[in-house]
Amino acid sequence: MLAGVSQRQFARFAIAGNTVIESNHPCFILGHLSLYAPRVVSELGGDCSGIEPTEEFVRHFSKDARCVDDPDGNIYPSMEQVVETFRQGHAAALQTLQQTPDAVFQQPNPNERMQEKFPTIGAMHAFYLGGHFMLHIGQFSAWRRAMGLGAA
Repeated sequence: MLAGVSQRQFARFAIAGNTVIESNHPCFILGHLSLYAPRVVSELGGDCSGIEPTEEFVRHFSKDARCVDDPDGNIYPSMEQVVETFRQGHAAALQTLQQTPDAVFQQPNPNERMQEKFPTIGAMHAFYLGGHFMLHIGQFSAWRRAMGLGAA
C-alpha cells in the first residue's frame, strides 16, 4: 500500500479535481491501527513494553482523534516513525497470536464496552486485526486511487 507514497503526501487529504476529500490519509490510518497491536499483545498476556504507543500517538490517532490535513508536515509524526511503529506492533501481535494457546481466545472479553458485540478475547482480536484493520486499509486503497497512485 505504501508503494509510491511520498513523505509529502503521507499526511495529506486527497484532492480530486478541485475537491478536497476529507477522509483518513495514510498517516492517520497506519497511526490509528498501530494503537491496536499493543492492546492485542497485552490482552493475550504478552509483553508490549517495546511497542506501547506514545502519548503523541494516542493524541493524534485514537478512536476519538480527528484526521486533519497536514500540508506543512508539522502536525503528525514522520512517515518513517508511523510506518515503523505500525510494522513493529503488528509483527509483535502476529507473533503473540501464534504463540497463544487456543483456550485463551475463549476467555471473556475484558473490554466491557465491546463485550456485547465481541464476547470473547478471540472475537475482539479477530475484529481488531481483521474487520477493523481491513476497513482502514480500504480507506488507504481509496486514498491511493484519489491521489492517482492506482492499486498497490
